[in-house]
Amino acid sequence: MFGEEYDVIVVGGGHAGAEATAAAANMGSKTLLVTMNLQTIGQMSCNPAMGGIAKGQIVREIDALGGYSGIITDKSAIQFKMLNKSKGPAMWSPRAQSDRMRFAEEWRLALERTPNVDFYQEMVNGLLIEDDKVVGVRTSLGLEIKGKSVILTNGTFLNGLIHIGEKQFGGGRAGEKAATGITEQLTQLGFESGRMKTGTPPRVDGRSLDYSKMIVQPGDEKPEKFSYSDTPILKTQRECHMTHTSKLVHDLLREGFDRSPMFNGRIKSIGPRYCPSIEDKINRFSDKDSHQMFIEPEGWDTVEVYVNGFSTSLPEDVQFKALRSVKGFEKVKFFRPGYAIEYDYFPPTQLKHTLETKLIDNLYFAGQINGTTGYEEAASQGLMAAINAHLKINEKEPFILKRDEAYIGVLIDDLITKGTEEPYRMFTSRAEYRTLLRQDNADLRLTPKGYEIGLAKKHRMEKMEDKLSKSKSFVEFFKQTSVLPEEINPILNEIESSPIRQSDKMFKLFSRPKVTMDHMLTLEPVTKFVKENNLNNEVLEQTEVQVKYSGYIAKEKVNADKLQRLESVKIPPNFDYKKLNSLSFEAREKLTAIQPVTISQASRISGVTPSDISVLLVYLGR
Repeated sequence: MFGEEYDVIVVGGGHAGAEATAAAANMGSKTLLVTMNLQTIGQMSCNPAMGGIAKGQIVREIDALGGYSGIITDKSAIQFKMLNKSKGPAMWSPRAQSDRMRFAEEWRLALERTPNVDFYQEMVNGLLIEDDKVVGVRTSLGLEIKGKSVILTNGTFLNGLIHIGEKQFGGGRAGEKAATGITEQLTQLGFESGRMKTGTPPRVDGRSLDYSKMIVQPGDEKPEKFSYSDTPILKTQRECHMTHTSKLVHDLLREGFDRSPMFNGRIKSIGPRYCPSIEDKINRFSDKDSHQMFIEPEGWDTVEVYVNGFSTSLPEDVQFKALRSVKGFEKVKFFRPGYAIEYDYFPPTQLKHTLETKLIDNLYFAGQINGTTGYEEAASQGLMAAINAHLKINEKEPFILKRDEAYIGVLIDDLITKGTEEPYRMFTSRAEYRTLLRQDNADLRLTPKGYEIGLAKKHRMEKMEDKLSKSKSFVEFFKQTSVLPEEINPILNEIESSPIRQSDKMFKLFSRPKVTMDHMLTLEPVTKFVKENNLNNEVLEQTEVQVKYSGYIAKEKVNADKLQRLESVKIPPNFDYKKLNSLSFEAREKLTAIQPVTISQASRISGVTPSDISVLLVYLGR
């Protein structure tokens, strides 16, 4: 059945696996996607949404590099919001509600239309290893499929165990069996593994809810989109709603705490800190009598509804009784109860920055197997693993994004240098250069890099260059053009900003905090320039950011360049840290285990102090 050798074999068809398959194939690798169920490629296992705080930036970065997640989201979106618009542009984060069924369908169709992709439905329960190098996979039917590289994207399926109250059963997610064999083989090969937990809320029948008792949560009046390509913008949107738990709801939930796997010791692993279950919220925040719940439709046509904020593993009867006491849920009907799931992961300090394992050549991990949580984090890792697998088997230099270049770079660097003992979720606060890593400029930052490695296509590069050229000329227009007091003062008076007494450059006035692009567009010379140069909303947004935040951006770039000096100081491979007695014991231990490639990476390892870095710099002649 499989006489030929594949360039890249991807195990698992979730967000990481789908993105990895697309990237490897689009770069020219003969790629095989092996998954337990071809009907669940790109499945949204938890909430029907993409993006959010920092996660939206990641989706934009995937798109800018030539990945598919942004395109798929735009094609299946039912609502769009730009979060944090009241704050500075470094915090603006796009988020879209998706049609769950159409999202998965669009992923399946996109992969089927991608040349170089083959599919096979079966469980992979082992790897073929020769001389510390992966050479293929073995399936549950005993088939051996040869491959030059393998990317494991197993999600929550590795020895997955589902908990609902006191009941527990094997499974990778509701209705699907767990994957076995891989963890056992990898631990025998010397890998360290651990267990993590995540959970999901009940799904309910939207026809049984009383939305009149809830607060409407509409999308943006002028919705944007994720992809920088020519995907459609939403013309109509579905509403979400918000309601709250109450003291009564909390008391009803507490009645089941003695049967909760979280509190009776059945679940021993750590769950996501920033997405706690409802019972965890009640326990941790006992002073609060109410928590928000967001009621999210699962698609355009389905009546199924996702109850965001009510993730739980309590017994199903407790879930039902408590939920019926929530305002608007008095007559609720369940589609399925919420549950928790425990699964195997491998501490990511065992990986290189390319996501290749240190122990086995050409074997890559991506997604929840690395201890992360979230579709976006998984998809970005799948993309990066595939890029590096393709480059390595073609004997090309690895592709590594630095912390000042992308949130994807921050994510991978955090995992590799710091590791994680709880499901890792990306936040804007994790990026020290978030003013540089905005959602509006992901194409300017990354499309040239994606084009250079052969992933982003020529039309993307041309579109990015056109946007860059037009925004630069528009900024220059504001620097060169003056405005008279009688033209600008009515605007300044309206927003309670000091009027001017003589003509001044538009750039200087536009830089004022309360002056917006909408204000500037009321000026005839600005409107004329926009029409004559055919400037779109992306150019207008980019120009406004460059004018208003140029000082902050320049300052952060200087700081990033300082860090880059340490990034250029390489540490020899397999460096023997034990011979440096001046290093602290903890530093020697951590540095030996993680084997950082540069001084900058070494400085970010927890337990490595500034004095340890000084010792290394002295030894390396710096």
